Amino acid sequence: MRNFINYEDSLNILNSFILKGKIKEKIFLTDAIGRTLSSDVIANENSPAFITSGMDGYAIRYEDQKLGSLKIIDKNPAGSVVESKVEKSVCIKTFTGSLMPEGADTLIPIENVEVVGEDIKIIEEVPQGFALRDVGENYKKNEVLIKKGTTIGFAEIGVMASLNIAQATVYSKVVVSIASTGSEILDIGETQTNKAQIRSSNHLTVEALAKKAGANTIQMGVIKDDMDSITQMMKTALENSDIVVTTGGVSKGDYDFVQDVVKKELDAEVLFHGVSIKPGNPILLAKKENKLIISLPGFAYSSTVCAILYLLPMIYKLEGSNKKLPIVKARINEDFPMRMPKTVFTACNVKYEEGEYKIDFDGKRKGTSAILTNMLGSPALLIQKKDSNNIKAGELVNILLLSEL
Repeated sequence: MRNFINYEDSLNILNSFILKGKIKEKIFLTDAIGRTLSSDVIANENSPAFITSGMDGYAIRYEDQKLGSLKIIDKNPAGSVVESKVEKSVCIKTFTGSLMPEGADTLIPIENVEVVGEDIKIIEEVPQGFALRDVGENYKKNEVLIKKGTTIGFAEIGVMASLNIAQATVYSKVVVSIASTGSEILDIGETQTNKAQIRSSNHLTVEALAKKAGANTIQMGVIKDDMDSITQMMKTALENSDIVVTTGGVSKGDYDFVQDVVKKELDAEVLFHGVSIKPGNPILLAKKENKLIISLPGFAYSSTVCAILYLLPMIYKLEGSNKKLPIVKARINEDFPMRMPKTVFTACNVKYEEGEYKIDFDGKRKGTSAILTNMLGSPALLIQKKDSNNIKAGELVNILLLSEL
């Protein structure tokens, strides 16, 4: 009889897996949205590099406000360098973003003055240094502005553009190959020839999850239950990808060939086969050289949950991302017993109201691990650890937010 390991132990094994050194690549800045930065972004200069104006107004000496009026001697548009200097009793009209003229230590806004001919009359005084942007206000030279491992968004694009970085250095995407196995399953478009056949969704669901996580995917389709077909598929997938994911063929049945291929034909190192979880306890993880094989159960709900728990964290890790599975606290609306000594993941509905997440089970179907429709709507997974007590209505519980994957 196979000894199943605890869920926590399986995660420790997964986290210890190290793929080959992460590959880096440079891509054009706006193509880097959603990618993971592979090196720190460091400021190569102060921003601003010189004291500049924060609004439209007049560059003055602070103490000259006491004079009541000042003579306008020049204009100072943004992008130009004015030669005139601010000295006693004079000012220079200065615009937002302009370099502050030599001699000025304050900017008085246009709203605070009245223009009379070639002079300004000061209506309301301002503090010394008003509306000036100091050197390094945005950032200072050699400051780490964005740390490696950051997922690049619009703000990161803007900061890098301000540093004149045309290409972002990012981790290359993980390549994941996916296949469903089983002589009874049909791919999309295949014609049903007998009532024992069922339509497979697993390989497409897993592909969607992998793509959402940022991986490139190779769809291997539906593979029939025979050793040669599965072996050839596995070898091809291992040659072309970092992670190979299969669904089906990992239980104890006469036609569950995936486990035999992994262990015998490929001579892969099995990291674990069987985890004390529901759904998905037959899951198998193995490595072949520096490639990872994740063999999931065949039922749709089981394979999907296990892909979330085991595939997604590996994609995040191997692409250098700091992203984690979104596990949060929520308040449950009913008693929920612990039905078995396993770590259990149960589909539920989640909503956020009154400052907290709340879950219920309205409309969720009870039955086998094949019910993928339980993940429609606003779904989450209630997490009950192996040694948990029965849950009481109103308690805070751990949930995995599926909409945040």
